[in-house]
Amino acid sequence: MKDLSKDFVRHITIDDASVGQRVDNFLRKQLKGVPISHLYRIMRSGEVRVNGGRTKPDDHLALGDIVRIPPLRLPARLAEKRVPSPLMRSALLRADVPDILFEDDFLIAINKPSGLAVHGGSGVSFGVIEQLRAQRPELRFIELVHRLDRDTSGVLLLAKKRSVLTALHGIWRDGKVAKHYDVLVKGVWRDEKRKVVAPLLRYLDHRGERRVRVSDEGQAAHTVFYRQKVWKSTVPPQSLLRAELLTGRTHQIRVHLTHLGFPLAGDDKYGDFAWNRALAAQGLPRMFLHARDLSFIHPQSGEALMIEAPLPKLLVSYLAHLDAQETTALR
Repeated sequence: MKDLSKDFVRHITIDDASVGQRVDNFLRKQLKGVPISHLYRIMRSGEVRVNGGRTKPDDHLALGDIVRIPPLRLPARLAEKRVPSPLMRSALLRADVPDILFEDDFLIAINKPSGLAVHGGSGVSFGVIEQLRAQRPELRFIELVHRLDRDTSGVLLLAKKRSVLTALHGIWRDGKVAKHYDVLVKGVWRDEKRKVVAPLLRYLDHRGERRVRVSDEGQAAHTVFYRQKVWKSTVPPQSLLRAELLTGRTHQIRVHLTHLGFPLAGDDKYGDFAWNRALAAQGLPRMFLHARDLSFIHPQSGEALMIEAPLPKLLVSYLAHLDAQETTALR
C-alpha cells in the first residue's frame, strides 16, 4: 500500500475561491490523481463530511463550510496512475476536439459527442475536461459548469474563471437557465404539451451502480415535454419530443419517460432493451438524447445568451429513415 495523502484527517474551511463548487469537484482538486470512482466510494461511505454531516457528490459548498477529508490509502498500482503516462498524454493531444459552439474570455461551450465522458473515472481513461486541459495549456483555469451523461450529445458549458464558475452555479441553483433536449420515444405521444411532476430518488442497485426511480421519498423533479413529430405507422410507432428541464435531477428525462410508458430510444438503463437492439440494427446504435440548447444571462456582460447545438448527423439520418418508413406504410 502507498499513501497518497497525509496520514490524518484533514478539515478544510471553504473560502471565496471554492464557494459554489460541487463536493466531488472540490475533492478532485484536493486529491489530484485519485480515481473518481474511489472518491465517490468514500463519499457514499460517509467518510467525507460537510459540517459534520453526510454529503452527496452534487452538493454545492458554501462560504465557511468545513469539509472533512479522511486519510486516503490506495494500492500502489492505483497511486501510479496519478501522473498521466506519456502514452496517455499523447492520446489526449491526438483526440479530436469537440466542436466549439461559443467562446469568449470567460466561457467555452462545446458540442459534446455521444460516447465521450465529461471527465475520466469509473473505467474511463479521460473525458472532455482532461482533453481540453491537455490541448489548451494556455488556459490557467478550466472547469465543467454542469454535466451530461456519456451517451448524451449536445451543449456542454465550461468556465475559464473561478468567479464565473461560481456565478453560473448560482444561476443554475436559482433555475435561471433554460435547458432543452431533443428525445425520441417509443409510442404515440398525444399531448402537444405535457408537464410532468414526479419526484426522483437515487439509489444503488445490487451491483452498486447508480440508478434513479420515481418515489415520493425523492427530490422534486419537473419536466415539460413538447410534441414535435409523431410517426404513427412505423413499427413500433415513435414520437420526437422536446424536453424542457425545470429541475436538473440525475437521469431525469429518462426516468420520467419510462415512468410514463414512453421509453427513450437507446436507453440502456431504463429503456426497452429489445427495442434498443432493433434500433441498433436499423442504424441507431446510441441513445436519442441531445442537449439542444442553453439560455442564460452571461455572468460578466449581462447579455442574454442562447447556445444551440445542431442535431448530430446520425440522429438526423434516423429521423429520415422514419419518414421513409411512414411514407411507405401510407401508400
